[in-house]
Amino acid sequence: MSTINDSTNPVTTDLCRLVYISRITSTGLSSPSTLNDISETAVDSNHTNNITGILCYGNGYFFQCVEGSEQALTNLKNRLLVDDRHKDLEILDFSEITERRFGSWSLRSITLERWMTKDPELKKLMPFKPQTWNTSEWERFLDVLQCYYEERSKTGEIDTPPVKYSTLGVTLSKVVGQHQAFFLIQTVLGLMIAATLLWLML
Repeated sequence: MSTINDSTNPVTTDLCRLVYISRITSTGLSSPSTLNDISETAVDSNHTNNITGILCYGNGYFFQCVEGSEQALTNLKNRLLVDDRHKDLEILDFSEITERRFGSWSLRSITLERWMTKDPELKKLMPFKPQTWNTSEWERFLDVLQCYYEERSKTGEIDTPPVKYSTLGVTLSKVVGQHQAFFLIQTVLGLMIAATLLWLML
């Protein structure tokens, strides 16, 4: 049973877990490097504060699990609440844990990579809609991610660089259905501006 960190039932151990979901905002969508920026900033900050974890994005939703001290996670939660790149933040769990699931990753960002759509357990949770999951479903999702983490750790893939936009754009075009039009329009507008500038120069 989780011990929720609130005024009536405080966390008492020094190692805790914070799990939350949120939705990307128009501000987050307006920058093609949003996920890359989040990852680059978080890796440095989390390493300094001894926070480990994993961040998943798909279908317009973020799902994140981070581990660290109660104070470090409380500070992180407060920063997340004022980050205008996402909204409707819902904390699923803030509880005591005895050990870390993702001990070597300051933050690993995943955007519904191909292996996730092939995994039998994850197929049951697709399309990616974490806002509809119950506790057993998001716990199952974390179990699969932990297995993935353990496999990557065996091969030495620890704190790999965040996904760059050239790769991220391809990934998002396949998995973010409701936002495909946004990236298409952004590309078309960019081409139109370039064509206009070229025409004026001639």
